[in-house]
Amino acid sequence: MKLPIIRHLVDFIEQNDEDFVLEAIETLESITEVSSLTDQELDVIGELISNLYGAIEVGKLVREGESKKDALNNFMQRVLGSIDKS
Repeated sequence: MKLPIIRHLVDFIEQNDEDFVLEAIETLESITEVSSLTDQELDVIGELISNLYGAIEVGKLVREGESKKDALNNFMQRVLGSIDKS
């Protein structure tokens, strides 16, 4: 996950609508079913999907009252914490 991308997507959601991001996720998930995709292509799509889901989660935190900065930092700490536990 890349914080600048998630930050940009959170701004996008604020200016537009979360539904656009949810539809993008559905589209990318559908594309992953193409059997001719390489592992590298699947990794890129997976990274995009992760960033999109991250933006949705951060957006929820902001709507619940956290500042955008705190929501981004708290989300990334949770992600890094879950990676460390692996």
